[in-house]
Amino acid sequence: MFKELAATVLFKENYNSIANITINQGGSSSGKTYAIMQVLFCRACQSGKQVITVVGQDIPNLKSGVLRDALKIYDSSEALKALIKSYNKTDRIFEFRNGSVIEFKSYGNAQDAKSGKRDYLFVNEADGITWEVYLELALRTKNQVYIDFNPTCAFWAHDNLVGQEGVQLIISDHRHNPFLSDKSRLVLEALKNTDLERWRVYARGLTGKITGLILNNWHICPAVPSGAKLIAAGLDFGFTNDETGCVLVYRQNGELWIDEVLYETGLTNPDISIKLVAAGVSRHTEIIADSAEPKSIEELRRLGWYVTGAKKGADSIINSIDILKRYRLNVTDNSVNLRNELSRYKWKTDASGRNLNVPLDKWNHLIDPLRYVALNKLKIDRSKPLTSKLPYSGQPGYDFAIVHFLK
Repeated sequence: MFKELAATVLFKENYNSIANITINQGGSSSGKTYAIMQVLFCRACQSGKQVITVVGQDIPNLKSGVLRDALKIYDSSEALKALIKSYNKTDRIFEFRNGSVIEFKSYGNAQDAKSGKRDYLFVNEADGITWEVYLELALRTKNQVYIDFNPTCAFWAHDNLVGQEGVQLIISDHRHNPFLSDKSRLVLEALKNTDLERWRVYARGLTGKITGLILNNWHICPAVPSGAKLIAAGLDFGFTNDETGCVLVYRQNGELWIDEVLYETGLTNPDISIKLVAAGVSRHTEIIADSAEPKSIEELRRLGWYVTGAKKGADSIINSIDILKRYRLNVTDNSVNLRNELSRYKWKTDASGRNLNVPLDKWNHLIDPLRYVALNKLKIDRSKPLTSKLPYSGQPGYDFAIVHFLK
C-alpha cells in the first residue's frame, strides 16, 4: 500500500488473515501493536467510509501505547499523510479523504460499549478489558476483529475464543521484530537467568502465570464428583458496577470443589432468587452472604432462602485466604468468571513491588463468597501442610492450540 512503510512478518500475517477474529498473543517488543495499526491504516485507505475503532483499557493507556504507535506510523509516511484529511487530537480521530475514520476509545462498562457500530475493531491489551465490554463491541463489528496482549496469564481470550471456528491465533516474540535493538533483545533474554516465568511471557510470548497471585493452588476439573458433599453456597451482592457472585462449595477427600452459579450485574434480590432457582440451587442449601448487607439477607430469607451472614472481623480476609490455601481447589470447567478472578487476584504492593499482605479490592466478586464459606464452614487445620505450592495446571492446550505460529 505504502512503499516507504517498513513492515515485519507480523504485518503480513495480520493483513492476510481472513479470520473473523485475529488474536495476537505476543511477548514484549514483538511489534504486534504497531503491525496491527499498519494494517488498519491500509484498511482505511483501501475502502472508503470504513469505521475503525481502536479500544484500550483507558485513555492514558491509549495515549502511551497504541495511539503513540499510530502517530509514529502517520509521521513516517508522506503517502499516508496525503490520504488523511485531518487528525483531531482532542477526540483522537483520524479522518481520511475517502470518508474512513479511525477512532481511539475506552469504555467504562458493557452498557457504554453498546453505542456505535464499526467495520473493524482492534482491542489493544485485551487482558485489561472485560469480556462483557469486548462482547458488546464485537457484536457491533461488521468485518474483522483484532486483539493483542502480553500473555501474563490466561483470561477470556483463551477461555472463550482460542480454538473456536473463525479465530486465528498468532504467537510472536521479539525475534519477529527485525527493528528491535540488540540491547533490548539482551534485556529480554536475560530474564531467563533471573525469572523463568517472565522470560516465557515476555521473551517467548507464551501464556504464563502472573506473579503476586494470592491463590495459586487451584486446578481445573470437568465437574464436581458425584460423591462430593455440598458444604454451602457463598453469595456476594453487587448491582451497577459490581457483579453479584455466587458459588457452590463441595468437599471430598480433603479437597474442595467450586462451581460458579451466578455472575451478573443489575440484579435485585428477587432477581437473585429467580436465578438461584434456575441454577438448581436447593432452598435447603445454606447460603453464606456478605454480612454488610443485612437488608438483602433478610429479603432473601423472606423469599424462602436459608441465608446466613459471613463471620467477619479485623483479620477475616487474611484468615479466610489462609484457610483456602490449605486445600486443593478444584474449579469446574464451566466456572469461567471464577477462573478469570483467580488468575488476577493479587496482593497490593508498595513502590518497590513488595507484597503488603493486603489483597487488591478487585477481581473478587466470586472469590469473596468463596471466602465467606471458608470463614463460616472450614477450620484451619494447623497440622495439615500448605498446598499452595502445587503446580498450577491451567487450561490444557493454551500454549499449543496455535492456528498459526510465526517461523
